[in-house]
Amino acid sequence: MAITIRPFEPDDIEAIAAIYGEHVRSGFGSYELEAPTLAELRTRFERLVAEDFPFRIACDSDGTLVGYAYAGPYHTRPGWRFTLEDAIYIAADRMGEGIGNALLLDLIREAEAGPWWQMVAVIGDSANNKASVALHARHGFAMVGTLKDTGWKGGQWRDTAIMQRALSQGGDASPD
Repeated sequence: MAITIRPFEPDDIEAIAAIYGEHVRSGFGSYELEAPTLAELRTRFERLVAEDFPFRIACDSDGTLVGYAYAGPYHTRPGWRFTLEDAIYIAADRMGEGIGNALLLDLIREAEAGPWWQMVAVIGDSANNKASVALHARHGFAMVGTLKDTGWKGGQWRDTAIMQRALSQGGDASPD
């Protein structure tokens, strides 16, 4: 099936909640222990969109939402304002179809059109989330570190990978 990438719309929240909720309940890439409510997700995502952060949706040919990706602030202190952190989630039954690849490529293009200089991937349970590490590496992210035993989920400690790539404006010049 052909995949279409488009901007986030408020009506996407329920489908996003279903995808993310499954990842929270059965995966270890997110260190949330309980799936957030629809109201909480709506607040999170509408804030990102209102602040012009990139937020992309993947739909199959019949319009079904099959994945999403967004980039938001890496940290909230002002000195970090030119650095993004990305997140990518794909419907469990659609993994391995190239949807994450299409979303990340589009997300990077959107980010490069904005004022940002760097994108960081914080990959939970990196020892078992090799697909996310490989996806980011294919798109120019370098492994810059591993935080050992930083996430407690599923009855054990999980490592967290930190990957980073420069966006088109990256470099030594002043961003202001």
